[in-house]
Amino acid sequence: MDKKSYYSETYMPGIIRWGKATMLLGIITMFLPPLVFSAVFGYWPPISAILTGTLAQISVSGAFYVVEPISYFPILGIPGTYMTFLSGNTSNMRLPCSSVAQEAAGVEFGSRQGTIISTIGIGVSVIVNIIILTIGAIGSNVILGILPESVTSALNFLLPALFGAVFGQFAVSRPKLAVVSIVIVFAANWLSKNGYLNFLGGFAGSVVILIAVFGSIFAGSLIYKKELADDTEEQVK
Repeated sequence: MDKKSYYSETYMPGIIRWGKATMLLGIITMFLPPLVFSAVFGYWPPISAILTGTLAQISVSGAFYVVEPISYFPILGIPGTYMTFLSGNTSNMRLPCSSVAQEAAGVEFGSRQGTIISTIGIGVSVIVNIIILTIGAIGSNVILGILPESVTSALNFLLPALFGAVFGQFAVSRPKLAVVSIVIVFAANWLSKNGYLNFLGGFAGSVVILIAVFGSIFAGSLIYKKELADDTEEQVK
């Protein structure tokens, strides 16, 4: 069996099978503590409290449930998607590690080679993350207490810096899409800040994210089709 056949007939089916199993196990594990508290110790919250908490959480992060799997999948790949959404730290660690690993290896995003390299990069990030979290959980208070205030306040910019670095990396290869995406993001924020989305209530922030992400995806597909048509026309000439 050649490498291409092994990838599609053995490797990916195995990844999907184990990915589904581990994701289901993760879901069960997350719900196990509250179920134990309710079933064993009799601490049953009222339905109204559950619904209030659920709606509050959906209004804050509901858009991410749709946006992240769709927008991150082309970079993470199937194995990386399973690993990322099980381990967490998607945007601030798994996505940058995946993209940087593929960039360093010189492979194409979304290809078979890219999927393998992404899996390796994310796997290493999970191991490093566990080590760092263990050290942080044990000595974070001591370490942060030693650092000067200028350093600890600068840590608030880590996540925006990561987003900016990832955006810059892709902007270099797709400058047209980068410009269009910036325009869409600013337009969505302008609509929100000027009250045009107030009728959505607490879901206005989620709608801004949906507009930015799916607007950029739609613009990217149009740009890609235009470039493909131009290349085909050049080849005909």
